Amino acid sequence: MMAEALSSERERWPLWFPVGAGAGVAVYFALPFEPTLISGLSLLVFGLALGLVGLGRFRQGRGGGSFIILALILAAPALGFTAAKLHSARIASPVIQHRMGPLMLEGHISAIEPGLKGPRVTIDNPVISRLAPEDTPRRVRVRVRPSLARGAAEKIRVGARVRMFAILLPPPGPAVPGGFDFARAAWFKVIGAVGFAVGTPATVSLTDSPPEQGLAADFRNAVGQTRRTLFIRITDALPGQAGGIAAALMTGERGRISEPIMEAMRVAGLAHLLAISGLHIGLVTGILFFGVRALLALWSGVALRWPIKKWAAGAALFGAFVYMLLTGATVPTQRAFLMVALVLTAVMLDRSALSMRLVAFAAIIVLLLAPDSITGPSFQMSFAAVAALIAAFEVARGPLNRLRGEGGIGRRVFVYLAGVMLTTLVAGLATAPFALYHFGRLAVFGLAANLGAVPVTAFWIMPFATLAYILMPLGLESLALVPMGWGIDAVIAIAEAITASPGASFLVPTMPLWGLALITLGGLWLVLWRQRWRLAGIAAIIAGLLSFFAAAPPDFLISGDGKSFAVRSPDGALIFAGKKGSRFQRDIWLRRSGISTDSITTLRSKRKSPLRQSSGERHAVLRCDTLGCMARVRGHAVSLIHDLGAVREDCARAHLVIALIGLHRIPCREPARVITRAELRRKGTHAIWIDERGTIRVETVADGRGVRPWSNRGARLR
Repeated sequence: MMAEALSSERERWPLWFPVGAGAGVAVYFALPFEPTLISGLSLLVFGLALGLVGLGRFRQGRGGGSFIILALILAAPALGFTAAKLHSARIASPVIQHRMGPLMLEGHISAIEPGLKGPRVTIDNPVISRLAPEDTPRRVRVRVRPSLARGAAEKIRVGARVRMFAILLPPPGPAVPGGFDFARAAWFKVIGAVGFAVGTPATVSLTDSPPEQGLAADFRNAVGQTRRTLFIRITDALPGQAGGIAAALMTGERGRISEPIMEAMRVAGLAHLLAISGLHIGLVTGILFFGVRALLALWSGVALRWPIKKWAAGAALFGAFVYMLLTGATVPTQRAFLMVALVLTAVMLDRSALSMRLVAFAAIIVLLLAPDSITGPSFQMSFAAVAALIAAFEVARGPLNRLRGEGGIGRRVFVYLAGVMLTTLVAGLATAPFALYHFGRLAVFGLAANLGAVPVTAFWIMPFATLAYILMPLGLESLALVPMGWGIDAVIAIAEAITASPGASFLVPTMPLWGLALITLGGLWLVLWRQRWRLAGIAAIIAGLLSFFAAAPPDFLISGDGKSFAVRSPDGALIFAGKKGSRFQRDIWLRRSGISTDSITTLRSKRKSPLRQSSGERHAVLRCDTLGCMARVRGHAVSLIHDLGAVREDCARAHLVIALIGLHRIPCREPARVITRAELRRKGTHAIWIDERGTIRVETVADGRGVRPWSNRGARLR
């Protein structure tokens, strides 16, 4: 029966090729060591050989289908695995390993990201004092505080060569085992150091500054300066939060949007409107396509003699390309442009404009060119939404067409609203698991918010944004930006109204990775096949959702620097000890536990407080004094020692000792496990579980990352 089902779905087999390639990329990133290139190439060659054998047998009428299927199963993952390995090796660049500075930093500015806390400046080909040239990163990113940036407004511009004193740090790893690895993301952006300026940037004289090499560099500098100019003109013409959002939609820079507005957009499920993606590229393309086509249709001689539809598609393609450049040409934007370009090219070639094969083709191109994008929410959510929408409309196209029929304007409006609701519902359901995994938030009223905000964005905000681009060379952009701001104010009002509603969103603990993998596989099985057996994918989706209940959160968390320590109380809350830990890190711990960051509880020891005493029933599981902290969970004691005076007492009664004192060896015999300060620094944040029998399980950031280029690259100092 399985063979018959597979045979009947023969035309859908190629759709699984990018799935296999994505699996190969995922295997590359999941390995705890850096693999060799020959391992992927060998499997790829073997798979291709099987495919050739299968094709030969098929042409001879001797079957061969099993060989072809096996070839796809082997060759597709091998291709993705090899592409990821080659991409990582191609962009390899030194990464500093320790905090450095203050030191002199000099280089060309390649990008500027405005922000309320000051611009983030990316510097290419830097010269760093006290760092050997062969160990100098190709790119660093530093933040310039507003007080320093104001004194160097003319100097901080794309293409300028600047010199400043700065403190540099290695890109940080995950804040918790299994969390987002910023160091890996920075590796694939060729960023080998991050930090902040401690002095006002100074422009290097032209005689000391080597000229930019090549037309590509000149083009990048021109685009960057244009984006900066657009940002300034937009925010000047449209001040306040409306201007910040308008600048985000037209330049990709979200630094002027306040955190309360961002949080309201997240709670309402509208944050996707602020990130340039397929929605925005599609809207700009559609506006240009239908606008140009309508204008050309006004001339009957042109409309009757020439293919104005293809001309409009070409104009829309050019406009989408310019929009991509002006909004930063990030990987998600490039991916959206690629899909739009394929659609418009299909229109110009008189082919089907949108199909599942088109999505599969776009996915394989993205995986080969930017394999690291598979680990981010943008790739996962965008392709999940597009694939789900195409599959849904493959089923719903007929009923919707019959419903519309030859009806009047009322029925057409009803069908349009039904289509919007279906689109929002399908896209929301398809992207929800990935949003839950990466952000841990479920927007309860997201459907209602999108039903109100998306039409405003599509029919008011983005058309005026397109018009503003056209009017800018004439200096008349305010004629379009002001009404655009009215639409933005309406979206903000919708977000704030939803946020004010009780239960608008709630946080959930992060699901295990295997749960997300099950949901992804089930979803692909559901949308890529056409026969009834595809419904089996629903079972995999349900099993993946049940993983929420299978994963127990850790009982203890302690940061690599030992400054943040948290214990889970019987009611599921996290109680923190310490006063110098990173608030950002604590927020991540809370969000991954499904706990609001507003409910943070911290115990702070006082010099005159009694030993191991604290008030409150919840706090009884964690008691702190000047010598350390003692926690008790499931009848087992855990001691956090930061003074030698507590060693003898705590070693005698604790089941687990975490020692923050500077000793390489702690004289403890009784505890089942001792974690030293050196071990914390070497392995990063520790997540610890203790069961009723006293069995201790520890997961660390270093164990999860393994020995990879982005986790173990050092630099030699002069």
